[in-house]
Amino acid sequence: MVDSSEKKKLDVKSVTGEDIYKILPDLARLRIIVFRDWPYLYDGTLEYEEKYLKTFASAKGAVVITAYDGAEMVGASTGAPMIEHADEFGEPFRKAGYDISKIFYCGESVLLKSHRGHGLGHAFFDGREAQAHTLGGFTHSTFCRVVRPDDHPLKPADYAPLDPFWKKRGYSPVDGIIATYDWKDVDQPGETRHDMQFWMNTL
Repeated sequence: MVDSSEKKKLDVKSVTGEDIYKILPDLARLRIIVFRDWPYLYDGTLEYEEKYLKTFASAKGAVVITAYDGAEMVGASTGAPMIEHADEFGEPFRKAGYDISKIFYCGESVLLKSHRGHGLGHAFFDGREAQAHTLGGFTHSTFCRVVRPDDHPLKPADYAPLDPFWKKRGYSPVDGIIATYDWKDVDQPGETRHDMQFWMNTL
């Protein structure tokens, strides 16, 4: 765990436009490390990550909030207009009657364990919500979390969900707004389907 003096050295920046492409290799490696843990249990590859992230980087209005400890990327959080994302994410909102052109999607936040608990979660949300306000025209901000059973064999005994933090930020789960996405878990031979529960806040 970093101490307060190390925390002050962390460099948090908002990256947009063509500059996003420059950080994709670091972002891909970070995602693979962090998402391998609970609750994602994602058994990813750099090849897939780089392909996925290039698509994200091309989205109009995309932003990455990065956190560096010296030259090392230790955390990052992505965001972009919902209309720029894959149909799996937007379709549940369309079916529920939302105008997805007015929804800003806060994508994944990844942060090394060694740098958690020092306010970067707020910095990530602040940066993405600021991007939504800068772009203009958005009424809501949303993100999704993977749904896992409480009795899952790989769930750590000391796991503390982030629900209290998200609620303090003004977000709450939206009944019936659930997307499905396929990926390979670390304990599975191939890809399986996962439910993703959306949380939403007004902007």
